[in-house]
Amino acid sequence: MSKPRDTRHRDLFQPALAGIVDPDHPLVRLAREIDWGFIEGRFASVCRPGVGQPPLPTRLVAGLFILKHMHDLSDEGLCARWIENPYFQLFCGEEHFQHRLPFDRSSLTRWRQRLGVEELAALLQESLSVAHRTGAIAPRDLERVSVDTTVQPKDVAFPTDVRLMHTALVKLVRQAKAEGVVLRQSYLRVAKRAAVMAGRYAHAKQFKRFRAQERFLRTRLGRVIRDIRRKIQDDPARRERFAVPLSRADQIRSQRRGQRGRKLYSLHAPEVECIGKGKARTPYEFGCKVSVATPVTKPKGGQFLLHAQALHGNPFDGHTLAAAINDIQANTGIEVRRIHVDKGYRGHDFANKARVWITGQVRRTTRTIKREMKRRAAIEPVIGHLKQSHRLGRNHLRHRHGDRANALLAAAGYNFALLIRWLKALWRALITHDLLAQPRWLVIPKTATQQIEHP
Repeated sequence: MSKPRDTRHRDLFQPALAGIVDPDHPLVRLAREIDWGFIEGRFASVCRPGVGQPPLPTRLVAGLFILKHMHDLSDEGLCARWIENPYFQLFCGEEHFQHRLPFDRSSLTRWRQRLGVEELAALLQESLSVAHRTGAIAPRDLERVSVDTTVQPKDVAFPTDVRLMHTALVKLVRQAKAEGVVLRQSYLRVAKRAAVMAGRYAHAKQFKRFRAQERFLRTRLGRVIRDIRRKIQDDPARRERFAVPLSRADQIRSQRRGQRGRKLYSLHAPEVECIGKGKARTPYEFGCKVSVATPVTKPKGGQFLLHAQALHGNPFDGHTLAAAINDIQANTGIEVRRIHVDKGYRGHDFANKARVWITGQVRRTTRTIKREMKRRAAIEPVIGHLKQSHRLGRNHLRHRHGDRANALLAAAGYNFALLIRWLKALWRALITHDLLAQPRWLVIPKTATQQIEHP
C-alpha cells in the first residue's frame, strides 16, 4: 500500500467553500486551530510505500472520525450528513462543495482496523493541545486529576443459556448446509419452539417446565455437534472450517449458570465479559471495562478527558491506576501531582502512594485537598455524557481492537464537542465586549418617528 496523499486542489470554475461558509462558525474556527500535520504524521505511519491505490487523505479520515463521535452518528448517518453539510466538508479539508461522496463508507471500517491505539491517541492529544492553545484548560489543571472506571457495553443481546444454545444450533445447521454436510436431523423447528416456551415458562416462574425446555435444547445441540463431527472427520479442510464454531457451541452447551471461570456470552463477540459494578438498575453489564480521567479542578472550557483506555480481562481497578497515570502524562506532557480515586482503588499499584487520595481518607488531608476530594465526583457526569452522546454507551465495533478504538474516539469526540462550545462562548464574549466598548456616536440612532418632537 502506498502512502496517503491529498490530491485536492483549487478549481477556478467552482466557488471555494471558504468563501461560502461563515468564517466565524465554531467548526471553521476549530479546523483552523487543529494541527492537521501532527495527526497526518501519526496516521501515515501505518502505511508503507508500495504498489496500489493511495489511501484517503489523512485529514479527511481524521475529520470524519471526529465528526462521527462528536455528533453521535453511525457511519451511514455520517455519510448522509457530510454530503449535505458544507461545514463538515470544510472541516475535512475540501476546497469546493462536493455533491458526491469522494469515499466509500467501508473506508471508515478499514481505517479503524488499520490504525492502532498509538495512532488514534493522537486525536485525544491534539484535542488537549487545542484546549491549551485556546485557553480552555491551564497547565495547573493537568496536575490534579480524578481517575475512575466504567463499562463499555457491547452491541449484544442479553445472554441467557437458552438463547445462546438456540443461536449456536441455528448457526451450526446453517454452516453445515453451506458446506454440503447432510445432517441426520436439524431440529430447527422444535428448537425454536423450545426457546419460545422456555421464555414463557421463565416469565411465569414455572421453573420446572423451564428447566425441561432447557435440557431439551442442550440435548438437541449436542446431537447436532456429534453428527457434524462424524460427517467431517475424514475431511481435514472441513474440520478446520468447523473448528471454531464447534468449539464455541461445545463451550455454550457445557457451561452452567453460576460457574466460575471463563464463560462465553456471545457467539459473534467472544471477547465480551460480564462485569458487575454494583448498580441497582444494571447489576451486570456485558462488554469491557474502560478507564477514564479528568481534571479534578474546574477548567474554563469544561471537564476535558485526559485519558481513556479499554481494559480487557475485567481487571481490579487498583491494578490499572499506574498504567492510567502513565498514559495521562504521555498525553499531556505534564507530571501528575495529585490523584483522586474512589474506594475501589484501595490497594492500587501506583508507586508514589503519597500522591493518591482515596474517597473518605482522613490522614494527610488539608483544606485544599478536602475541596478537591469533593470534586472527585465530577467525573461521573462526564462518563454519563460519554455514554449518552459520544457512542460509549453501546459499542458496535468488532473484536478487542474495536473496544480500544471506540473508547479513544469517544473521548476525542467529547473533547472536541467541549472545544466547539468553548469557541462559541469566546465569540459571544468578544461580540459583547465590542458592543459595550463602542463609542457613543456608533450607537444606532432613533428612528425618524421617535425623533419627531411634539409641540
